[in-house]
Amino acid sequence: MDSLTPSVGGFSVEGSEWGTPKRSIIHLNSKTIPVYSQREKSNQIVTDMKYSILSFIILAFTCVGLFAQGTLRGNMYDGESGEPIIYGNVRLEGTSLGATTDLDGFYSIANVPAGTYNLIGTYVGYDSTLVEVKIADNKITYQRLEIRDGGVDLATVNVSGRREQARSDVQISKMTVSPKQIRSLPSTGGVADIAQYLPVLPGVIVTGDQGGQLYIRGGSPIQNKILLDGMTIYNPFHSIGFFSVFETETIRSIDVLTGGFNAEYGGRISAIVDIKTREGNKKRYGGNVSVNPFQSKVLFEGPIKKLNSDTGASSSFMITGKHSYINETADVFYDYPPISETGLPYNFTDLYGKVSFLAGNGTKLNLFGFNFQDRVDFVDVAKLNWTTTGGGANFTLVPPNSSVVIDGTVGFSDYGIELDESDGNPRTSGITNLLARLNFSTFLQNSQFQYGFVFNGLNTDFRFRNFLGNTIEQRDFTTELAAYVKLKQTLGKIIFEPSLRAQIYASQADVSIEPRLGVKYNITDDFRFKFAGGLYSQNLVSSVNEQDIVNLFVGFLAGPEETIFKPGTREETDHRLQKATHAIAGFEVDASNELTLNLEGYFKDFTQLISLNRNKLSEQDPNFATETGQAYGVDFSAKYETKDLYLWGTYSLGFVNRFDGEQTYPTIFDRRHNVNLLATHNFGGGDLWEASARWNMGSGFPFTLTQGFYSQYNFTDGLDTDLLSGNANLGILYSEDRNDGRLPYYHRLDVSLKRTFEFSKYSKLEAVLSVTNAYNRENIFFFDRVEYERVNQLPILPSLGLNFSF
Repeated sequence: MDSLTPSVGGFSVEGSEWGTPKRSIIHLNSKTIPVYSQREKSNQIVTDMKYSILSFIILAFTCVGLFAQGTLRGNMYDGESGEPIIYGNVRLEGTSLGATTDLDGFYSIANVPAGTYNLIGTYVGYDSTLVEVKIADNKITYQRLEIRDGGVDLATVNVSGRREQARSDVQISKMTVSPKQIRSLPSTGGVADIAQYLPVLPGVIVTGDQGGQLYIRGGSPIQNKILLDGMTIYNPFHSIGFFSVFETETIRSIDVLTGGFNAEYGGRISAIVDIKTREGNKKRYGGNVSVNPFQSKVLFEGPIKKLNSDTGASSSFMITGKHSYINETADVFYDYPPISETGLPYNFTDLYGKVSFLAGNGTKLNLFGFNFQDRVDFVDVAKLNWTTTGGGANFTLVPPNSSVVIDGTVGFSDYGIELDESDGNPRTSGITNLLARLNFSTFLQNSQFQYGFVFNGLNTDFRFRNFLGNTIEQRDFTTELAAYVKLKQTLGKIIFEPSLRAQIYASQADVSIEPRLGVKYNITDDFRFKFAGGLYSQNLVSSVNEQDIVNLFVGFLAGPEETIFKPGTREETDHRLQKATHAIAGFEVDASNELTLNLEGYFKDFTQLISLNRNKLSEQDPNFATETGQAYGVDFSAKYETKDLYLWGTYSLGFVNRFDGEQTYPTIFDRRHNVNLLATHNFGGGDLWEASARWNMGSGFPFTLTQGFYSQYNFTDGLDTDLLSGNANLGILYSEDRNDGRLPYYHRLDVSLKRTFEFSKYSKLEAVLSVTNAYNRENIFFFDRVEYERVNQLPILPSLGLNFSF
């Protein structure tokens, strides 16, 4: 459909039950066409891979056995809450041996000579801690560290753990976002949400406030994988684009990998957003309650068995829920155009719960479950509902006498969406996912070796009717298997990170071998060069078309098992996967203790893209269409941070195009220039006041120009169709050059002011006054050519929110 026409949504194949390959059936109107699966061809491939994987396991465990001597490892925790300390520094006094803690607070120092040492743990804003440890030959020593808030002025700390991490990891095209950073952003309704923070990052583009899509360095939403505790979330953002399904107060960290990611991740060809939640408070009961004009939410957490300071063992729980009612409050608080004309008919409910068990040596088990619901009701136009339900477990196993650390995830999720439009033709889609993942890590003195295996089972059920009345259905089951290996090696000033992933697509009878490489060169302590690149593939296809700016119906299909053709030809493709190649290079500079600069250039070559053929005219036409494309550009970011002031600025220059066999054209999300500026300042006695502002400016998105209009008849009565007095639809004549026009520039200012009232050590109230689109900029969303009506994005939205923590 046209890039400026709103769309709220088009497929189903019968056949497979879980784990039982069967013949697929495609229904097109009243005709039934058998499509024979090629899964049988995959059996030999899977068998061959089993022998390769088995050989690899034997080799890996043989290598692991060679490096199990003189190792010190442990975890660093906050002494108050029991939360792990991320990017803390650990070193052995009087030596050059040390390490930086990871997201679980885990550290490992290998090849330590036998003897007695003072182990020192430090972290920004905390008092350092010192513990005596004894290291023996051929032994692994575990030492747990607790550090406590020391009230240190952060501005006086010269070296942070995060900066040390930047020097010791490749981290190209990777941004780690903390809950504190999310909360620093002026937010709609005073509610901090990752959906509002992601567009602040370089290379990330959002097309609109309502039903807009998230694009990362030229990758469409289906090409970006969103993970929650290791599980894929297929629709992570609610229909009103300000809010995601994730609760900020439960998040431990968010890694945004905009390209060039290593072989640990797979199944997507553009980007990864990896969200990890924290455990509940291990020492005391507490929670959070908030209310604002958009939604209310509550969180409650605490120990099941309190943390034992001697053994380090504990168990805890955390449960949170939020519910929106903007569809009811919009008439009261925002009764002005254009909201008063259509309202804000959005409603959602999100639930998440987690139970955690922690052993004294860093071994842990987390059980979690979630239910996310979204509802949209445009009266007499369309009604949409979707639900995601799932749960699982992830674990970390730290054997006391082995240098291998094992972690894994097992989970199940079910996503279903249904759209009922006024035309009486419902669209439905469902995807059920069964996941099992196992990783093995070995920490050596100057290197880290990691490998793992992934099983991913997908069951899709899809039904779509296009504008010509042709119905496309798919009901299918497919299995994806993967094995990967990764080595991180430090050689002087160079960090070398080669990795390799073998991705098996059983339904395609295909194996994708994907080498990847990351390199960082520490030219000086404050100036670093970095590079990453690799090959990527995926099988999953989305019903969302890259030509749609607005699309609330997000459905999923397994990749085609039928013959597909190269763009604009009848020549069969070499494979039926979507594939891409990434190449990224850049510099990062610590200009001062407070200022960090980052510059990256990137190139993504999408050698094959597959989409649903929504313009299918007859049963002879293929169900899927192919394209190729490229995305390239430069991203620049600058961060300035002191105790009371946080400044963040980004500029992105980007180019995104596609080739459909006829012409090369810019996509509707090809934003040439994008600027984000963010400022947060704490002031007043005890820094109880916080003022924030965020300004975004972006050049206009492309659209296809209109040449004229004509009377469009569907000839539903054949030759008896009355052409003289019958009512014809208004047909549109588009320019021959796709997306040859540009919308006006977009810009918006959001501001907020927060006052904190502290009642006790653990209880406080935050009052947040926020204004979204503060100067009421009329930013165009799309233009309805048939009604000849401009539709703008949301106007000024002031709000007052209260947030009580205890």
